[in-house]
Formats: sequence, C-alpha cells, structure tokens
Amino acid sequence: MSPFEIGMMVCFGVSWPLSILKLWQTKRSDGKSLAFGSIALSAYIFGVLHKWYYNYDLVILLYMFNMLMIIIDIMLTVKYRNKIV
Repeated sequence: MSPFEIGMMVCFGVSWPLSILKLWQTKRSDGKSLAFGSIALSAYIFGVLHKWYYNYDLVILLYMFNMLMIIIDIMLTVKYRNKIV
C-alpha cells in the first residue's frame, strides 16, 4: 500500500463530491463533459481490476468510492443537460 497512491485517491476523492455538490446546487451541467467522465470512470475500473488481481489492498475501497462519485456525477450531468432553470 503506497502512501502516494492513497494521497492521490484521497485528493480525487475530495474533488468528485465537490463537483457533484456544485452540479446539484446550480442544476447546470454547462462545461461538463460526458466523455471525460466516462474516461475517468474507465480509469477507475482499470484501477480496481489491477488492485483485485495483482495488488489487493484496502486502497481498492477508495477506487470504488471514486467510481461511485463519478457515476453520480455522470447521472446528474445527463439529468441537467440542456435543462433550462
């Protein structure tokens, strides 16, 4: 378990909920990219698979938490896309 990997995952783990909160409050998805969210989600899926098959440790929970946050962010982006408030 690398402290650098943990630090990276915690930093990303803070940024996703902040993004979700802003999206939830403004109900505007201007500037949000579904392609970016999908690529980021794919990266976390690969991270989980790597942890599962090659280097299993508790950091896998951080990967899963971040995946959940990205899924929520993508869902809200789709919900508020092209919606006039």
